[in-house]
Order: sequence, then structure tokens, then C-alpha cells
Amino acid sequence: MKHLFELPSPFPAEPGLVRLLEPPDSDAAALAARLLAGRYDKPFVLENGGLRALHFSLGFVQSVMVIDHPALLALAYAQRMMACLLFNPRPRRITMLGLGGGSLASFCHRHLPAAELTALEIDPHVIALREHFGVPPDDARFRVVAGDGVQWIAAAQTRCDLLLVDAFGADGVAGALLEADFYEHARRHLGGRGVLVMNVAGARAGYAPHVARLLEVFDERVIAIPVREDGNHILFAFRDPAFAPRWHWLRSQALALQARLGLDFPAFAQQLEAGERQGHAQRLAR
Repeated sequence: MKHLFELPSPFPAEPGLVRLLEPPDSDAAALAARLLAGRYDKPFVLENGGLRALHFSLGFVQSVMVIDHPALLALAYAQRMMACLLFNPRPRRITMLGLGGGSLASFCHRHLPAAELTALEIDPHVIALREHFGVPPDDARFRVVAGDGVQWIAAAQTRCDLLLVDAFGADGVAGALLEADFYEHARRHLGGRGVLVMNVAGARAGYAPHVARLLEVFDERVIAIPVREDGNHILFAFRDPAFAPRWHWLRSQALALQARLGLDFPAFAQQLEAGERQGHAQRLAR
């Protein structure tokens, strides 16, 4: 594992240890000043209390890992993203846009052994941190693809059952998703009953255009649920034109998934049903 430069956290409200992709002879004081001023231009790791977090800025936590349990989903938003398994409990192919700290990749690699996983990551510095977050090495059923995931999905010849989108920069949802008409390419990348799952956060003005485009491309077949613990919203978009959620079946499926994976799928099913009934996705787009 590559050694990272370490210094005490300079953030008054976030104690602990900061780890950086910097040479061992770096100026700690200068790095601390850049971090405090928001001028540090690489992802960094903040570690405290048995948790290891990936940041692009202090304002957004990209991923959190329980150091002793890398495959555990520590953040509520990541747990909610896995509610997509209610619609396809045993997916065969999963594509992930945005590796981050790899919590979703690690969870899926451990708990969905029959699935082929492809994680797309544009930032080489994020990939350089994969070992520090317990991301499994590439193997026959898992790979991390370095490069522009938006372009990769636009050119992909294969189809996936689940597309997990967790693509953030320092200021929120990546603007490139709109600029490249990513949502149309994403719809084509999904199989016939495929599900796109997307995490959005930050100022509503920043993510509302993404929600609106998703609703347009998927012909309103989008359900959104809030994640009050983290201040995020999770969107579920369905390719199947005949999609109609069978809530009674989903509630029974939730119990089986809870027993198998340990997450609160019954609560997720309730939130999804409430999100559809209340038109939460449509309200986020306004």
C-alpha cells in the first residue's frame, strides 16, 4: 500500500488525522493552509474514531469506511442506493459511475458474488487511494476503469442491470453529466428492466436540472427518496416502459433482502412507496 503524507487535521470541527497524496518531505504547514483555504486540488483522507472518509472539500463527504469493516456501508445515502436491489435482487451486471472511496463497490463485491462489477473513475488520485479504502483488487468479476466514465457509457456495447451514479466534484453533482447528455446514454446502457440509481446533494439549483433531465429521458418513471441523515436524495429511474411497482411484492422481497444483506430494506420499501405517492422526484426538479 502506498504511503500517504500525514498531518493532524487542520479543521477545528473535524479532528483526527489527514492523509494526502504528497511526497514525504512536503511542507505540512503549507498543506494545512491550503486545506483550510479550500485550495487543495486533490482528494484527501480524513481519519478519526475508526472511520476513514474521502473528501474533495470539507463541504462534501465522498465516502466513509469503517476501517475494520471495509465492505460495511457506513453512510445512510449509500445504504439507500442499495434499495435498487428491491427491483432486482440478483443482478448479473452492475456499472458504477464514480468510485469514490469504494464503499458501494466493496459492498457489491462481497454480497453479490454472481454479479460482474465495473467501476468507472475519471480521477487518477481517487484510484490511487483505493487500497486505503479496502477496494478489492481487479479480478475476473470486478474491475476499475480509469478514464471518463461518461464517454465509456456512451460507447458501451454491453448492457447492465443496475447503473449506480455517484459522480461528484468539489461543488456537487458533476456538470459533465448534463453537458454530454449522459442520461440518454445511460438509459441505452441499461437492460430491458434496468434501474439507474443516482445520488444528488448540495444546493437544489445545482441538482434540479439533473433531476429534470432524468425525468424527461425516463418518461417520468423516476422515484426519489430523501436521506435526511446525510442531506442527500436518491433517485431511481426505470428503463422498462411498462414499469409499475408492485408494492406488496416489494414489501415481501424486502424481508428476504434484509435477512441476506443486513440492511433495513423494509424501511427502504416504505420510503420508495411514499416517494412515488408524493411525487418527490417532480418536486426536486422544480
